[in-house]
Amino acid sequence: MEKKLKFIISGGGTGGHIYPAIAIANELKSRHADAEFLFVGAKDKMEMQKVPQAGYKIKGLWIAGIQRKITVQNLMFPFKLFSSLWTSFFILKQFKPDVVIGTGGFASGAVLKVASLLGIPTVIQEQNSFPGITNKLLAKKASVICVAYEGLEKYFPKKKMIVTGNPVRQDLLDIDDKRIKGLTYFELDSTKRTLLVLGGSLGARRINQLIAKEIDFLLELGVQIVWQCGKLYYDEYNHFNTKANVHVFAFIDKMDYAYGAADVIVSRSGASSVSELCIVGKPTLFIPSPNVSEDHQTKNAQAILDKKGALMLKESQLEDEFRNVFADLISNDEKQEKLSKRIHKLALPYATKEIVNQIENIIYR
Repeated sequence: MEKKLKFIISGGGTGGHIYPAIAIANELKSRHADAEFLFVGAKDKMEMQKVPQAGYKIKGLWIAGIQRKITVQNLMFPFKLFSSLWTSFFILKQFKPDVVIGTGGFASGAVLKVASLLGIPTVIQEQNSFPGITNKLLAKKASVICVAYEGLEKYFPKKKMIVTGNPVRQDLLDIDDKRIKGLTYFELDSTKRTLLVLGGSLGARRINQLIAKEIDFLLELGVQIVWQCGKLYYDEYNHFNTKANVHVFAFIDKMDYAYGAADVIVSRSGASSVSELCIVGKPTLFIPSPNVSEDHQTKNAQAILDKKGALMLKESQLEDEFRNVFADLISNDEKQEKLSKRIHKLALPYATKEIVNQIENIIYR
């Protein structure tokens, strides 16, 4: 009788770490129906709600990142780190996983570090074009490193690295068939162009400020707006729902419908968002967050720009350039078509399956 497999998956803090982790778990579960799964995340972070909603058990660690300025939280970091390593040790000894998979976040770092010390195989799934310090430190002991971009040999051991792409929601693969459903779901006018605004799972203050400031300009261009402002900002911006052709949401659950309805997208350039947008294949204007480690969102967007697959404006350029760039894009069908084709060529739609293939190779080798 085949051994019952056990997997620990750790990733969190933002949707960009959580949803790839859930996608990997779902693919593993589809292949190994009797397998046991345990997620490990950071206490008080969104994974503690999102993972159980997806049907998986999760345990939380007392861990958080270091702030850029001197704070009490930074003084607590050594204690939190020790606590998370100690708790990870007991979780691993009790659960006895066959493989530990990390998709990013501070909890992921703690679990993978202890797993490697215990001789448990580990898999790193690096989503960004510029890896964070945690994954760079963990790479030497990892069994396999699944990356989304080429050219990461300067950060990771080449023999352990494989380009798989990032896991994405499988309901995005047939997005072209969901336009009508999307228009109906969001109560949109089929005769108007639809702008989809995305700031990531937690929202983006600067993008929200931009849309609020330019909303009359956008409406004068004849577009209708589906705007995910984030739960942190919904109370501040939901009053725009009183305007005709504006639809503001804290969070969009039916992202496949939102992508299907969209004609043009304004988005942050987190790794998961970029991977989804490549599959969706819609004209996109990236506005990277400058407030992330190593400015990795700019690097993610630049990787698409280098292939002429999208447009990008830095936050410092928005005041002077947004109106001209957006007006040119929304009025230029030829440019939209070219951007759509080029970004879609960069898609790696079967990333989740390839990552799970690599996990199975570790188990059965």
